[in-house]
Amino acid sequence: MITRCARLGLALLAGLALLLTGCAGGGTGGGQSRAESTATAAPSRTTDAAPPAGSRSPGSAPGTRSPGAAATRFSTLPTVREGALPAEARRTLTLIRDGGPFPYAKDGTVFSNFEKVLPRRKRGYYHEYTVKTPGSRDRGARRIVTGTEGDVYYTDDHYESFREVVPDEAR
Repeated sequence: MITRCARLGLALLAGLALLLTGCAGGGTGGGQSRAESTATAAPSRTTDAAPPAGSRSPGSAPGTRSPGAAATRFSTLPTVREGALPAEARRTLTLIRDGGPFPYAKDGTVFSNFEKVLPRRKRGYYHEYTVKTPGSRDRGARRIVTGTEGDVYYTDDHYESFREVVPDEAR
């Protein structure tokens, strides 16, 4: 005799197996593809129609966008155009794209998003970089945070708020 709990566990395992094999909709168009289900799971990410220069292409370094890829918004946060960032933040973005060297030991370390201001992602998705603050004797409050899919965020108040950085050519 199978207990009610065991039946539920088996049903969950069967459903998970179907989902993982891509047969959740019977394989005849009734279900979502893996790409569709991923897009559904991340509703805060929207795609523009025109692919401006500066969008990230596969294989490029995290936090970089390259010409030809689709323009993407990764969040519903306010935006700031890259060219409108302070000069120090633009220099930090250049260092990130070039792979360093970085002036601070903590640059490039995992940003855990404890404040939950950025979209929720798995641990290790975000990395932080210091933006020098003129006149500050320590790292200051300004940071660039990058996501592994190419999303870039700027904070000037030590993670209290963020703005998504968009390329100058984007809408």
